[in-house]
Amino acid sequence: MSQLSQSVPVLNVLIIDDNSARVAAVQNALTGTAYNIQHLASTKSSLLKEVESSNADIIILDMESPSRDTIESLSVISNYNPKPVVMFSTQDNPALLQESISAGVSSYIAGQIDPKRVKFILDVAVARFNEFQELKQELRDTKEKLSSRKWVDQAKALLIEKQGITEQEAYTAIRKMAMENGEKMEVVAKNLVSMAKLLAGGR
Repeated sequence: MSQLSQSVPVLNVLIIDDNSARVAAVQNALTGTAYNIQHLASTKSSLLKEVESSNADIIILDMESPSRDTIESLSVISNYNPKPVVMFSTQDNPALLQESISAGVSSYIAGQIDPKRVKFILDVAVARFNEFQELKQELRDTKEKLSSRKWVDQAKALLIEKQGITEQEAYTAIRKMAMENGEKMEVVAKNLVSMAKLLAGGR
């Protein structure tokens, strides 16, 4: 275990399950792997509180049918403290599957936990989660770039109209102001546009 810890980051696991025998089987299956069962909780417990108190890196849920509260809690976790979630359920329901995935579940398994497959399932869930987070970050970066470009374009058009300069000169002026003030070009552009609106009486 010590050799593993030196080479592979250990992920703390929160298991939500009422079946102690099944939990023990999962613990045995994960012994010596990168997954450390740090915290156990009942399906009747508050998922949000358990996640907060356990400081888990990954969540395993095993329940017959996820309640509305569970789905909503998973959605909150996905939005504010995202982490890989594996859900085992006896419900082979496409609608429930879609709802769970939308709430942030990385892997939905219809049926009972097979201890022999748990590590593989967790590996896949972590890989899917990491890929999804990268895609979300790329999307956020793209939106920020588009937003920044929109403000800079507006500021350039304003300078071209008011000062009679070229587009390149307008861009250079905005960049120079940004450098002199230690601000992003988007911030300078927003200030220019806002000031112009203010001077024009908000039109």
